[in-house]
Amino acid sequence: MGQQMERVVGEGVTDYLEHPTFKTIEEERQHNKQKLAAAFRLFGRFGFSEGAAGHITYRDPELTDHLWVNPYGMHFSKIKASDLVLVNSEGKVVEGKYSVHKSAFSIHSAVHEARPDVVASAHAHSVYGKTWSVSGRLLDPLTQDACSFYNDHSIFDEYKGVAYDEEEGVRIGRALGDNKAVILRSHGLLTVGQSVDSAAFWFITMERSCQSQLLAESAGIVNPIGPEDAAHTASQVGREIDGWESFQPLWERIISEEPDLLD
Repeated sequence: MGQQMERVVGEGVTDYLEHPTFKTIEEERQHNKQKLAAAFRLFGRFGFSEGAAGHITYRDPELTDHLWVNPYGMHFSKIKASDLVLVNSEGKVVEGKYSVHKSAFSIHSAVHEARPDVVASAHAHSVYGKTWSVSGRLLDPLTQDACSFYNDHSIFDEYKGVAYDEEEGVRIGRALGDNKAVILRSHGLLTVGQSVDSAAFWFITMERSCQSQLLAESAGIVNPIGPEDAAHTASQVGREIDGWESFQPLWERIISEEPDLLD
């Protein structure tokens, strides 16, 4: 999180993308619950909802084996910070008035356990992500945005039905490895980050990269960026700080248009 983008910030000019600081854990928790609610609103706006499927999780800053997650059955576009549910390492609700879908615990808890560096993870049944997942292939570095995932995503190449089995979550965590994203075959995308912001943005831009590749392949114009240039571009657009910063314009827009999500 200490990385800095190469921006032109002159003397006496305010850095609009400065990271927030917190005086207490409670303040940090509330801020990130609001970011989580905003991420859900954005997912709803982008059409990533599919019935009751899909979750974004946030690791509690104090109870680090506990996760904040969306209530089961509530549409992404309606979620407020106060609606979020806290579950413990056994999948039991310890704070909040709603229930949680079992797959949210099965998949996300295993990912968070496998990756202590992960603060948030996102998974939804978005149209282009789940369509591309059928291929069982990694994304090609066709565009600058797709280079965010160059050598930084993997494939979970099996499908055995809805992920109720905790062992499947363990296998997904293993397939994710040290990457920021994993493509779950015949299921969809899962992204992670060291902030709610980055995890959500990686999902958004990965979904669009899947859309871009599907369009390019259907038009017969697939022409990947070369390995050296793709790796260099990844070092410019695929860092944790890049994901965090790219989320900020989306955050500003959604809270100005739907301020009730902060409640």
